[in-house]
Amino acid sequence: MERRKVVLIGIAVVVIAAIGVAVYELTKPKPVTLVFASTQLSPPAEQAFARSLLWSFGNETGIKVEFVPMGYAEMSAKIEAEVTAGKVTINVIGGLTSDIDPFASRGWVEDLTKFGALPGRTFYPALERVSKMHGIKAIVPWMTATYVFVVNNEAFDYLPPGLTKEDVIKGTEKWTYEALLSWVRNIYEKTGEKLMGLPAGGGGLLHRFLHGYLYPSYTGKQAELFDSPQAKAMWEYMRELWEYTNPASTTWDAMAGPLLREEVWIAWDHTARIKDAIVTAPEKFTVCPVPRGPIGRGYIIVLAGLAIPKGAPNQEEAWKLFEFLTRPEIQAKIAENVGFFPAVLEAAPVVTGPIKNIAEGVSAQFATPDSIAVMIPPLGGKGGEFNAVYRSAFERIVLKGENVETVLREGAAALRRIFEEAGVPLE
Repeated sequence: MERRKVVLIGIAVVVIAAIGVAVYELTKPKPVTLVFASTQLSPPAEQAFARSLLWSFGNETGIKVEFVPMGYAEMSAKIEAEVTAGKVTINVIGGLTSDIDPFASRGWVEDLTKFGALPGRTFYPALERVSKMHGIKAIVPWMTATYVFVVNNEAFDYLPPGLTKEDVIKGTEKWTYEALLSWVRNIYEKTGEKLMGLPAGGGGLLHRFLHGYLYPSYTGKQAELFDSPQAKAMWEYMRELWEYTNPASTTWDAMAGPLLREEVWIAWDHTARIKDAIVTAPEKFTVCPVPRGPIGRGYIIVLAGLAIPKGAPNQEEAWKLFEFLTRPEIQAKIAENVGFFPAVLEAAPVVTGPIKNIAEGVSAQFATPDSIAVMIPPLGGKGGEFNAVYRSAFERIVLKGENVETVLREGAAALRRIFEEAGVPLE
């Protein structure tokens, strides 16, 4: 009898324990998995790096992240469908400002001001400005790229009077386009060589230099003042600068090769297209902010940001991911592994290796007080026509010597049509 009693008690204990376990399993918090859809970091090597980074975030926080690369069209269709249906499965969006801007205009992303500031990091003011879209803070700056000047250190021996190496490296008010012209003229007079270089070949990005650098620096706009008196003065300047530019520039699509071969000492290009020169011979080159013009220091920001779809679940956990991805040490890892540069000021000193040279130049450019940071206009399928207007103006005015006013008048009419057809305000 006693034995039976003991057995029954044992069975009761097991049953109660089993019930307790079952109740616990039903009521315990389930681990959160965030779906991170991104138009960026889609090449296989970059995906592998991203997943490794997100695995370490999961290890630290217990929050799993599923990284899902997507093309823009696929992402746009999915976000629209989910937000409209009120059944959002994507927790985090990663994309360029041109990707996310249309989402913000349609009310498909959250206003991130409700989360407050991220502690211990200072986002560059230029990036903070462009993170605000359509009346809300649509993104947190994540990764960036831009276009910069690269200088062979030998060129600093030929600086014109009144301009110092520190002026160029820090982007002071003395580092102007007129100072650049004096510098390359001085190099030519002393060496007999035209050592300025621009990527003016068929696959080069000269059009970005024209619409995103010279035009904002001289007119304050990329397209709206295309045929203004200030623009005419800018094109006259461009003609002068070209006199001291290596004529082989019309055959170059990227400037790393000409820099390494010392066919040029001073060059402008996208950070990705000068990277090989810096990595190959870091002691030979200095990456510098671009010069300023009469209006300010115009330059293009290529910014990838982090956003949260409207009505997405687990937003607090998503914000923890934002905090992780913007830490200076994580931003440095991103720069060193995939070549996108930090969005926070505190990250630049943490970057190591040859990429540090580029990161410091980019950081100095973003930190200049006279910045006129612009984005490539979101013209969709009309982008190629937009680029062609600037390339045509260069060929006609600078290479062929056609009348400036005639070319600009025709180009301005073409730009008005392109923006109107794209449904984008002239900027």
